[in-house]
Amino acid sequence: MDYEKESLRAKRRGRVRRVITYVLLSIWALIVLFPFYWMLLTSVKSYSAYNAEYIPSFFTLSPTLQNYVDAFTTVNLARYFANTVIFALATTAIMMVVIIFAAYAFARLDFPGRDLVFGLFLSLMMIPAELVVITNFVTITNWGMRNTFWGLILPSVTSVFYIYLLKENFEQIPEELYKAAKVDGTSDLKYLFKVMLPISQPTVVTIVILKVIECWNSYVWPRLITDDEAYFLVSNGIQEIRENGFGRENIPAMMAAVVVISVPLIVLFLIFRKKIMAGVSRGGTKG
Repeated sequence: MDYEKESLRAKRRGRVRRVITYVLLSIWALIVLFPFYWMLLTSVKSYSAYNAEYIPSFFTLSPTLQNYVDAFTTVNLARYFANTVIFALATTAIMMVVIIFAAYAFARLDFPGRDLVFGLFLSLMMIPAELVVITNFVTITNWGMRNTFWGLILPSVTSVFYIYLLKENFEQIPEELYKAAKVDGTSDLKYLFKVMLPISQPTVVTIVILKVIECWNSYVWPRLITDDEAYFLVSNGIQEIRENGFGRENIPAMMAAVVVISVPLIVLFLIFRKKIMAGVSRGGTKG
């Protein structure tokens, strides 16, 4: 009887803990998702209805899609969208080539000063990116690459953090595989593409997704290096809506543009969320 009572109490405690956990997670989910809901809600409110609200309303009885139409007609948001896709894909592709070979060299090749060079690489992570913006700007300007895609892309084609993350992942692959491949006469390049990259696929996918998101959200560098509308990104487009398209007071129009450019990132994350979680957890585990 005592055993049954204790088992019943344990089950009750377990249910209470689960209820508390789910309640806290639900509250946290509401806090996280509320800005997205507010962004979407504001984007379907008319300009007059939004300005007439002395107390913000958490719903609307007369939604409108006019803000979305204005976002594509008043400013050239479609072109900015296409420019951002080109910028994100080109930057990510070039960066992946750079970091894959760099990570492989630091993880598998034995050359003089390897640890010292990698330590110097890691020390660069302590330098804030804002400190090198002016240097990059002067360099790109001197090379005559302002208002070009190359000027947008070149400063972002490498990342010490991603090299470190991929190197740690490569080092988790047993050394015996590499030695066996060398005995079979496999070249380093073939071993990299046939063995290491397939095993490290979750981490590679994670880096690709994170880099695309980083490029998509890029604001400071595109604003600094481009003043030609032909090379504006979506970040420039939102700012143009704020400054020139509708005036500084038309928040619903800005929210409509933000919704449009946020949807691809949300879809991308939902599709690859399992790969991202697996890649991050694998990259942070040694052994």
